[in-house]
Amino acid sequence: MRIGGLQRCSLVDYPGHVSAVIFTQGCNFRCPFCHNPQLVDPARFGQLLEVEEVFRFLKSRIGRLEAVVVSGGEPLVHDDLPALLERVRELGYLVKLDTNGSFHVRLSEILSAGLVDFIAMDIKAPFGRYNELAGVPIDIEAIQESIRIIRESGVDYLFRTTMAEPLLGEDDIRTIRELLGPTEHYRVQSINPNAEWLRPDARLGRGTPI
Repeated sequence: MRIGGLQRCSLVDYPGHVSAVIFTQGCNFRCPFCHNPQLVDPARFGQLLEVEEVFRFLKSRIGRLEAVVVSGGEPLVHDDLPALLERVRELGYLVKLDTNGSFHVRLSEILSAGLVDFIAMDIKAPFGRYNELAGVPIDIEAIQESIRIIRESGVDYLFRTTMAEPLLGEDDIRTIRELLGPTEHYRVQSINPNAEWLRPDARLGRGTPI
């Protein structure tokens, strides 16, 4: 497992629980507004953390932390993600997984194995603009299947969209709400105005993501 970062304590990443956040390195998307370019762009990759070092930390926080969030990058690009999640669960932690929803088969396998307690899936854009906002050609059917799998999984979940202006606008958010249908499991999150973008020119409204 390629672990690119560890946040030792978070009060916001797992709703209602104090958590640590493991950031995996690598992603199949190239969202121009991504604020973790060091986890996405191989040219910006930093030094990896040792997996055993991460688990030594998690063991030392048993009883103080309640949950572990696995984020990225995109965690599901890694074949050994299930083994990582299983080790975290064995320590007694709640597990939350953040995903872009493009690996629906792997997602289904992880949910069927009971390895997560909470799923957060990013809805990047209306389906007609997905390639643009994800920065690469996207299999929309895979995204739609992930939405269905998550809804039917029986675990807690959240669909979320980052309001990455000027790339997205209110009309786009309305379209996303319509395609998801009535649901209380959807949130629009603001983007950190000071965060670094993968594509700074897109932030200024110049150029096209792909």
